[in-house]
Amino acid sequence: MFTGFLSNRRVQVGFAILGVFILVAIFSGPLLSLYGTSPFDVDYNHLHTPPLVGGHPLGTSISGQDLLAQTISGARGSITVGVLSGIIATVLAMLVGVTSGFLGGPVDHTLNAFTNVVLTMPSFALTLIVAGYVSANGGTGTNPALGLGFMAVLIGIFEWPGGARYLRSQTLSLRGRDFAMATKMLGESTWRLIMVEVLPHLMGIISAMFLRAVVAGIFAEAGLNFLGISTQGSISWGTMISNAQTQGAFTYGWWWWFLTPGLCIALVGTATALINFGLDEVTNPRLRTANRSVVRRFERQQKRLARAAVREAA
Repeated sequence: MFTGFLSNRRVQVGFAILGVFILVAIFSGPLLSLYGTSPFDVDYNHLHTPPLVGGHPLGTSISGQDLLAQTISGARGSITVGVLSGIIATVLAMLVGVTSGFLGGPVDHTLNAFTNVVLTMPSFALTLIVAGYVSANGGTGTNPALGLGFMAVLIGIFEWPGGARYLRSQTLSLRGRDFAMATKMLGESTWRLIMVEVLPHLMGIISAMFLRAVVAGIFAEAGLNFLGISTQGSISWGTMISNAQTQGAFTYGWWWWFLTPGLCIALVGTATALINFGLDEVTNPRLRTANRSVVRRFERQQKRLARAAVREAA
């Protein structure tokens, strides 16, 4: 299955796009050194200039800061928040959903009730309120890394309930199957059953859930920045869009300021969607059957065309 997953064209394209952004995020420091411009450097001779003017490939902001340097530096901030919040949300969903579904009884009732309560909360509004309160009171100081980490934790804490409910329903189905019942009758411990028998069957779902959570975290971070909740000294694609909005880029038509970070966020979302589509095609039996039937129809059509061509040639 893993080989079929990697050979899927959508997966290859998705991993290629996502890999580029991850590499840029990891090596943003050396890339900026190679480029020779810091995201905070100011070019007073080229203020809010369009791309390819004055040696700035993506143009400059209203204060003369190079937008390519900010995009490279912003990749680290956005990808970091997305990955950290995705890990937190996925781990919480696994702990609550799988435990609730497998143990059942009072544990299931309690965890399921807690999940439903959190699920009904306006998560983005609560995230905005908490982040705004902490930011206004200087809770994270001026440390960009601490601020981004806090934002990732906050987003991840409110992002897990939907995934937990889905994992619970799948675990309820798996715990009653023959292989799980047979292993339980052999005297295996509960946690070994969960780790060895249940979780491997959920890895496809968990992988797709993690990718969705990463994109949701990037969008949430951008949304919080757009609404004015940001960490001093940090740069992300969200802060670039926020600065463009507050300093009149949308009003005056300086499209290059907000288009680049917006496209980066959209490309990351597209890449994860392609990977998820490929994962569905590999793990979903119905999609595999549908794909095989399409291939067989195509092959039969090609054979008929080849036979017709031979007859015409004769």
